[in-house]
Amino acid sequence: MTKGPGAPAAAHPGRPAAALPPAPGVWNIANVLTMVRLLLVPVFVALLFADGGHDPKWRSVAWASFAIAMITDLFDGELARRKGLVTDFGKIADPIADKAIMGAALIGLSVLGDLPWWVTVVILARELGITLMRFWVIRFGVIPASRGGKLKTLTQGIAVGMYVLDLHGWLATGRAVLMGLAVLLTVGTALDYVGQALRLRREGMAAEHADR
Repeated sequence: MTKGPGAPAAAHPGRPAAALPPAPGVWNIANVLTMVRLLLVPVFVALLFADGGHDPKWRSVAWASFAIAMITDLFDGELARRKGLVTDFGKIADPIADKAIMGAALIGLSVLGDLPWWVTVVILARELGITLMRFWVIRFGVIPASRGGKLKTLTQGIAVGMYVLDLHGWLATGRAVLMGLAVLLTVGTALDYVGQALRLRREGMAAEHADR
């Protein structure tokens, strides 16, 4: 008997039909950690400005919430990749959560007068500029995070966390030095990413012209 065009193809005897793995749902551990980080942003801001913003006890609690947010940042992306939990929501929400908590900390500290505004402007301008640049060249390829970029993120997180705490003496000097290093890494990695983007765009456009 001849099968019609819409009939399923016969499976090989003794071999199970191949099945694609189900797509991960939005509600997975990696995305939950990202959402926790987003929810911690207003909590952190409220704690940072509690009782005038200069009470050491409240600043310690604010630091704890900031530290939790930074810890979730270390695990959500790694879990998503290792467990096959990468989703479109995570791709969008994860960088937003990262920039939201860091931006809130930098701006809050500058408003309180604990961190020079020029530091906040340099770091936030870099983050915004690199994000826009990635979209500018995305049709030619993706610029991967470099080791320098990861070191920059780690240094920024530690330095900003130290500024959230009420530190004095050599600890206050140490955090200023660390923040200076973070700014240098911020500028240095930005220049590296710009170079990568220009090279990627140039090579991509050359390939497009060659295909015509």
